[in-house]
Amino acid sequence: MSAGDDDLNWRVEQACREGWPAATETVVDGWLLRRSGGRIRRTNSANPLRVERGAPDKVIDAAESFYVGHGQAPMFRVPDIAAELETALDHRGYQPEGGTIHLHAGIGDLAEVRDERVAVSPVPGEDWLAARFRMEAYDDIDRRVFREMTGLIVGDRAFVSCTRDSEIAALAYGVIRNGLLVVESVETDGRFRQQGLGRKTVGVLIDWARQTGASAACLQVVADNTPARALYASLGFSRELYRYHYRRKPHEPR
Repeated sequence: MSAGDDDLNWRVEQACREGWPAATETVVDGWLLRRSGGRIRRTNSANPLRVERGAPDKVIDAAESFYVGHGQAPMFRVPDIAAELETALDHRGYQPEGGTIHLHAGIGDLAEVRDERVAVSPVPGEDWLAARFRMEAYDDIDRRVFREMTGLIVGDRAFVSCTRDSEIAALAYGVIRNGLLVVESVETDGRFRQQGLGRKTVGVLIDWARQTGASAACLQVVADNTPARALYASLGFSRELYRYHYRRKPHEPR
C-alpha cells in the first residue's frame, strides 16, 4: 500500500466515524472505545486510531474492562488497515460478523442527479426520523440513541428525503468532514423499491455536497448487499478502499 493510499484510508476512516458520532468515546492504547447503548454496532465497539497502538492482549483487556463495566458485550470493529488484533481475538473466542466495504469517489466522477421532489434539510425533521425508524424497525432505545447521535454531528450536513403518496419513500443523510462527503442511512421503503428513488435521493445528496464544496465522497456498504452496491456503482462509486468486520465476544454463562 502506498503512502497516499494509506493517508486516504485513514482520512475516510476518521470521516466515517465522525459522520456517525458516539455518545461517549474513550481513547485507550490507540483504540477509541465508543459507547452509545442500543444495538448499533459502530457506536458500541472499539475502533482503531492512526497512532501507535498497544499490544493486542493489553488492548483487549482494557476494552473488555470498559465494556463489561458498562454492562455491554465487548466488541471490536476491525478494518483491514489495522488487523493486528485478529490472532489474539481468535484465541479468545471472538466471533466475526458484519463484513463491510468502504467505497470512495472524486466528486467530479459522481453522477449528476437532480430532482426537485427530493427535499434537503440541515436537520432531521420528525417525518424524516419517523420514516427512518419505520424502515429500520428501531425499538425505543435505538430511536433515542439515533436522535442523540444526529444531534452530535459536527460539520455541514444534509438530511434528504424523497416523498411518494404523501409519505417519505426514500431517505439518506450526509456529512462533510475535511472535504469528504460521508453518505449515511440510505434507505428505501420496501413498498417503493425498484423505482429508482434511492438513486434520486443519494444523487441529490451528492449534488448538495458538490455545491457545498466537497472534493470527494465515501460510504460504507455491507459486502453482500448486492442491490445497494449496484446503486452506488450506478452513481460512480467504483473504487473500493478497504473492508472491516466486527468481532464480538460470546456471552459467557454464569
